[in-house]
Amino acid sequence: MIRRRQFWALLAVTALVGGTVLAQMRGGRGFGGRSGRSLVEVTTERGSVPNWPVDPRFAKDSFTFARLKYRSSRPERSSYGWFTDYRDADLNLSFRLQQLTAIKVNPDPVVLEITDPKLGDYPWIFMSGAGNITLDEKEAATLRRYFLNGGFMMVDDFWGQAEWDGVATALKQVFPEFEPQDIPRSHPIFHAVYNIDDNLSLQTPNIMAARRSRDTGITWEDNHEGGNTRDVHFRGIFDSKGRLMVMLCHNTDNGDGWEEETTDDWFFHTFSENKNFPLGINIIFYALTH
Repeated sequence: MIRRRQFWALLAVTALVGGTVLAQMRGGRGFGGRSGRSLVEVTTERGSVPNWPVDPRFAKDSFTFARLKYRSSRPERSSYGWFTDYRDADLNLSFRLQQLTAIKVNPDPVVLEITDPKLGDYPWIFMSGAGNITLDEKEAATLRRYFLNGGFMMVDDFWGQAEWDGVATALKQVFPEFEPQDIPRSHPIFHAVYNIDDNLSLQTPNIMAARRSRDTGITWEDNHEGGNTRDVHFRGIFDSKGRLMVMLCHNTDNGDGWEEETTDDWFFHTFSENKNFPLGINIIFYALTH
């Protein structure tokens, strides 16, 4: 079973619950993207993201951002495979979760192979840029066991019909009996901490696409194969009892909203603050309580 021994004790939420924006964020900014640096560099440094001590009473039970490492069938056209938005997205969301809720958070995110024996220690895992993901039988069986034992995965930043088909094919290996379903806006995942259903239909593009189109008042990311890149979909895989196990954030880039929060003030207020951090916090809260 997924280890949750003391998570129930860590989930009291601050007075920010129910707010329409993350009002305290501005005071805590001043860190974020390190664009242009190599993967090796960003995996070995924290940059200016604040650090904090882990409460020794919950040293083994604090929430940890866990990113899933996977294999791709070919180079991604518009991202870089499993490490899309790594490591800033992981660090920044961890910090905001620590800052804005009473959840005890590990300041150091982890990267896990799908078959890592420690996978079950993490009730929430994140997968990004997975449009060309490939799974072997052992990996599919491992993920199936993880989900049916209570685990949850967020899949983000995959675009168009071709990448949708790639992710859907992989999930079919894991759950041949289940089909992805649209998640209704009334679902608790959109209201667990913040009520954020009003603007979810608007895409979060990557920051370059957003800047190119900001003057038009409509921001879209269109450079993906297979069409169908402007309609944002939040779909999920539910178990036989209706528990959401996998959340698919298609045609939107929450990870860039976390990663690039200090790159551009307009981008921060339009996307990071009002959409991406609230949604990320809601998804994690849901995963830890269901």
